[in-house]
Amino acid sequence: MPEGDTIWRTAAALRRRLDGQTVTAAKPTATLGRLGGHRITGVEPVGKHLFIRFDNGLALHTHMRMDGAWHVYAPGERWRKPERMARAVLETVDCVAVCFLAPVVELVRDDKNSVVGHLGPDVLGESFDADMVLARARASRFETLGEVLLDQTVCAGIGNIHKCNSLWQQRLDPWRRVDASDDETLRRLYATARDRIRRSAVAQGFVPAPAVHGRGGRPCLRCGTPIAVRSQGEQGRLTYWCPRCQGSGPA
Repeated sequence: MPEGDTIWRTAAALRRRLDGQTVTAAKPTATLGRLGGHRITGVEPVGKHLFIRFDNGLALHTHMRMDGAWHVYAPGERWRKPERMARAVLETVDCVAVCFLAPVVELVRDDKNSVVGHLGPDVLGESFDADMVLARARASRFETLGEVLLDQTVCAGIGNIHKCNSLWQQRLDPWRRVDASDDETLRRLYATARDRIRRSAVAQGFVPAPAVHGRGGRPCLRCGTPIAVRSQGEQGRLTYWCPRCQGSGPA
C-alpha cells in the first residue's frame, strides 16, 4: 500500500501538470462528467488520501490501497496500463491524468474533514502536532508499537515499510506494548518515522539508510543477526525486525 511519501510525490506530480488547468473531459461520464469545464484549484495529499479540488466546490477523492496509481500522459500518448483498469480520467488541453485500479474514487464536497476528519495528524503535515499524536497513541485500541504505528487515526501516512524501519532504527521491539513505553520513547519513534518519510518524499524514493523491511533471513545491517519476519495485527501485515537489536518479538 502506498505510504505518505508516495502519495506526497504523486500529488506533487499531479499539481505540476493539473493545477490551474480546465478539465475538458472527465470519465466515467456518469460519475465524473460534471467536472468538465471546471478549473482545478489544488491537489492535496492527506496521509494516504489524495484530493483534487475544483472551482465548483467539488473534490475528487482517491485512495490507492494496494494496487492504485495515478499516471499523467500527453494527449494521444499510449497508456502504460489497459483502459479497462482506469477508474478516473481527467483530460485537459495539455495532459491526461488517469487513476488506475484505485478502490476509492469519489466526488465529495470540498471539505476534506468530511472524509478524513477521523485521521490523526498527517505525518508530512507542516504543522505536525506531536502532542496530539502522543495522546491518540495512548488512546488507540491497538496494544503494540507495531500496530499503533499503522493506526491512521493516530498518525496518518505511516505504512508498513516505514513502520518496520523506524522501529529498527530506534531499537524497539514491534511487539512491545504501548503502555510499557514512556512518552519520550513514543515521541522519538514518531519523529523518526516522520523524518524518514519526509526525506523519502523529497529524495524520490526510500532513503538509503540501513533498514530491515524485506530483509527476512538476511543479516541485520547493524549486528549481523538474521532478520526475523512474522505477521502482526488484524491485517496480518508482515513485520521485519532484528531479534538481537530489538527484542525477541511475540511470546
